[in-house]
Amino acid sequence: MYILALETSTESGSCALWRDGELSQRDCPAGRSHSETLLPLVRELLAEAGIAVGRLDGIAFGVGPGAFTGLRVACGAAQGLAVAADLPLLPVTSLETMAAASGAERVLALLDARMGEVYAARYQLSDGQPCRQGEIRVLAPAAIELPDSGWLACGNALAAYPELAARIAAAGLASRPEILPTAAWAARVAAPRLAAGGGIDPALAAPLYVRDKVAKTVAERLREGGRA
Repeated sequence: MYILALETSTESGSCALWRDGELSQRDCPAGRSHSETLLPLVRELLAEAGIAVGRLDGIAFGVGPGAFTGLRVACGAAQGLAVAADLPLLPVTSLETMAAASGAERVLALLDARMGEVYAARYQLSDGQPCRQGEIRVLAPAAIELPDSGWLACGNALAAYPELAARIAAAGLASRPEILPTAAWAARVAAPRLAAGGGIDPALAAPLYVRDKVAKTVAERLREGGRA
């Protein structure tokens, strides 16, 4: 089974190829837009493996939440490739990818949402597959309810918001702030779903924004002590 995975929810974009459990990944270079670098990396990855797009069984993509522009890049690229080759798409959320990458059984995934907020969700892993407990929410760091001890907190929100990291440490939770969503882990999450007959029509693919508001107004920034 061959799966191409695309993940550009954060500044650390990547693409990966799953070949019957073997994985190869290419990382988008820092300082350049994902829209500029993602598809050339995909072509390099497939060419090196000797696999044409038409030989793929499906395409996984990071559906979000995350950076709005990045989500559109992954979704648009996945749709274009899938339509051309008549392939199913497998949306994988950034937070479940992080949960799977953590290796822990119970995970609080926390991704920096910018504007002083965090994307948050809880997951329990079974056979390596993350099962979400409740909804994905976008919250101020202080509003995030922490689980009991025995959970692992992961994601770049821990580095972005030191006060959140301090609360998590005080609650006795382990933490891994370095974990970000990657294409390789998106492929790992997507593979059993595709094997079980999962996947959606490319026409139905859309980014998961969670928060519709992309920027604060001038008045809001001024009220919060920011600059116009």
